[in-house]
Amino acid sequence: MVEILTNPANLLAAFVAVLCFATIMTIVTPMMNRSSLEARLKSVSTRREELRRKSREALAKGGAAQPGSLRHVDEGLYKKVVERLQLSRLLEDPQVVDKLAQAGYRGPRPVSTFYFFRFVLPFVFAALTALYLFFINDFGLPAMTRVAFSVAGLTAGYYAPNLFISNMAQKRRDSIVGAFPDALDLLLICVESGMSIEAAIQKVSQEIGGNSIELAEELTLLTAEISYLPERRMAYEGLARRTNHPGIKSVMTAMIQAERYGTPLGAALRVMAKENRDMRLAAAEKKAAQLPAKLTVPMIVFFLPVLFIVILGPAALKVRDLMAAGAAGG
Repeated sequence: MVEILTNPANLLAAFVAVLCFATIMTIVTPMMNRSSLEARLKSVSTRREELRRKSREALAKGGAAQPGSLRHVDEGLYKKVVERLQLSRLLEDPQVVDKLAQAGYRGPRPVSTFYFFRFVLPFVFAALTALYLFFINDFGLPAMTRVAFSVAGLTAGYYAPNLFISNMAQKRRDSIVGAFPDALDLLLICVESGMSIEAAIQKVSQEIGGNSIELAEELTLLTAEISYLPERRMAYEGLARRTNHPGIKSVMTAMIQAERYGTPLGAALRVMAKENRDMRLAAAEKKAAQLPAKLTVPMIVFFLPVLFIVILGPAALKVRDLMAAGAAGG
């Protein structure tokens, strides 16, 4: 088993197999995915009905709702481990709730899961690295170098949860930002037609789901927060905090100011929609300008060798044939 695992040919074959599998999954996954818009909006709607029911029960009892009665409660294994080891204090991250919300994970359970894996993964990565370098294949490295690689695995395991959350948040933000200008145009049409802001946002969330499920989910959640939070400002600030994008933050600020000072909301939305379209166009132009620089290395590595083979190959073969004929004649 050790010889099989340490054989360079087997390692290369495993690496190629992993790349092939990743390529196939990248191509097939979008085809197999089904739109989860209805399920995600249904979950938000179910949560809204739950809040409404609990609020009515609290009012029916003649008293205020108990603190935390309208919140999800996490009683899972991860929560018990986090509380037992006090990981929230040991690995404290004041922005963990906002980061998880930006990645689409809300509630107390993702927080406990984050702290749990942030505590466990460093030991797992370090153990796997040390196991491979010390017992399977040391690659001829000195002992201190192998220890250094194990410490590097420890560090990688510590930052792996943050990297995962950052990637998820970036993908979610890109999906939201790509469809946000269109959502603003729809919102402007709904507001100027006489609809209230709650009804307009709810209508836009239903229509924009085909372009961005994430934006539809956020707008539906915004509608629920507008209905139940004491001030609309809190709901607008919550959306800006969850998306963490300058364009959306400016739109939410404009909506807060329009409500506070009584300025026409339609005019503010019209200006914000134009600015967001300009920002999307500027981002597309920026990517287009970066394309030549990004293509330089692939062209040097992949295209130029093929061109040299195609151009110089026939000449090299002809020279070889002439040399062989000359040698035969001599």
